[in-house]
Amino acid sequence: MSNVRNIHFEAVGSYLRPAELKEARAKFADGKISATDLRAVEDRLITEVIRQQKAHRLPYITDGEFRRSYWHLDFMWGFNGVEHIELEHGYQFHGEETTKGSIQLTGKITGENHPFIKDFLFVKQFEELDANGEYIFEAKQTVPAPAQFLAELFRGKNAENTRKFYPNTTQLIEDIAQAYRTFFQEIYAAGCRTVQLDDCTWGMIVDSDYWKAKVGTGFTLEQEALQYLKGTILPSRANLRG
Repeated sequence: MSNVRNIHFEAVGSYLRPAELKEARAKFADGKISATDLRAVEDRLITEVIRQQKAHRLPYITDGEFRRSYWHLDFMWGFNGVEHIELEHGYQFHGEETTKGSIQLTGKITGENHPFIKDFLFVKQFEELDANGEYIFEAKQTVPAPAQFLAELFRGKNAENTRKFYPNTTQLIEDIAQAYRTFFQEIYAAGCRTVQLDDCTWGMIVDSDYWKAKVGTGFTLEQEALQYLKGTILPSRANLRG
């Protein structure tokens, strides 16, 4: 990949959702407002959170992830061959359980025409350049890492469905990698120069509760870590030219 930069981020780019946004999402879920109405609320609140980021002189601006239900699943749902499902249980934290969304394959995974491209273009209009053409404020896109996608496909009972389409893990990882490459190329063509990959899989690897639950399934820490490494490294080989 060309034009690799060493970048320091002042913020991840995901912000607390305003009460108005939560209320609008609930109304949309109940059929009380349309998708167009919901997007109008999102647009207005995203415009405001970008204004606040600029006021605090954060050089990389995002939409706060205000269009998402989760920090990671919405991106996965945007791939072809993936659909939204609800599991019996959400993610378990200390004393708390999240909502129950997850992913399920409906076919082979591909990455063309991802809806996040449109979302990025809304943020890009707020970029600012100095007299030399250097960024004062640059639009940044945050997405879950490929390894996170791979892990979700084997979360709980998801593995059984995943194996219907991908009995071979190597082929699955290669298709995930290619889907990410396609997304990277399309968002680059849309004008994005900074994509941030967010990854919690390494936290899972060192979580004793996680790997104890996998005992007896042929799981080893070394094998799991290698798969996540492959899932992270392969997409980074996208041939992007500046």
